[in-house]
Amino acid sequence: MRLRATPAVLAACAVIAPAAAGCGTDSSASTGALNVPPPTASAPAAAPPPSGAPPASPSAGASEDPGARATGPLGKKGGWRITTYYTAVESFHKGARKAVRGCPKLHCSHGRTPLGSYPADFLKIIQTEGSGRITTGPNRGRYLNWSHSVGWWLDDTTRDSGARPLKAWSSAAADRSVLKRGQRFVITDCGRDGNGRPVEAAVCERFRKARWTVTDLFRPGYGGENHADVYIGEETGPGFVHSPYYTTLKGATLGTA
Repeated sequence: MRLRATPAVLAACAVIAPAAAGCGTDSSASTGALNVPPPTASAPAAAPPPSGAPPASPSAGASEDPGARATGPLGKKGGWRITTYYTAVESFHKGARKAVRGCPKLHCSHGRTPLGSYPADFLKIIQTEGSGRITTGPNRGRYLNWSHSVGWWLDDTTRDSGARPLKAWSSAAADRSVLKRGQRFVITDCGRDGNGRPVEAAVCERFRKARWTVTDLFRPGYGGENHADVYIGEETGPGFVHSPYYTTLKGATLGTA
């Protein structure tokens, strides 16, 4: 789930002032909530994580009680819906390739420069999740990003709507009327999954160990009351949408961090 605010800051930077504060670097451009390069550090765990588990973030303590970081309840207990979003990886997608035109760098909007050809399903995911890491061709290692307000463009990282790089297991999005930008929170109880079943213990523990910060905002009409969207990094293999981490937590409880 990624339908966050389109990057008005990026568009403004492209049209008004390339050197404006908060516009990111000359080599970046993303859509409204993407990711940073693949997570590299993993926290030790008492038991192996489920198949397809994303790496733990460097700041997640292995033995720390997540609830101990919560300084108070945030909203109604059991009243939150938490969805997740991720960054696609080209090598996990096959099929017919489709040519893309857009902007080769950040300070641009609705460009017409050829950006390469990519698997059609890879492009489809980017238009939902916001970003994909390229693994072939001359742009290998860069990110192909999408926004309704900017179109396609290439970047050296993924960014939120304020042009800041997203951080796996840290960045989150919400309606500004629900959680203001900069609000920090932890998930103290996962509730149930989207099918109403209890969340697997190891999966819930991974979400509870993370410390989230609202860095992005939903596009108007796509957030909703008591809804937050959390960024879990890059997909870790084919069929990532079936990973237990790409999920919805219904009836979750949040605490301020």
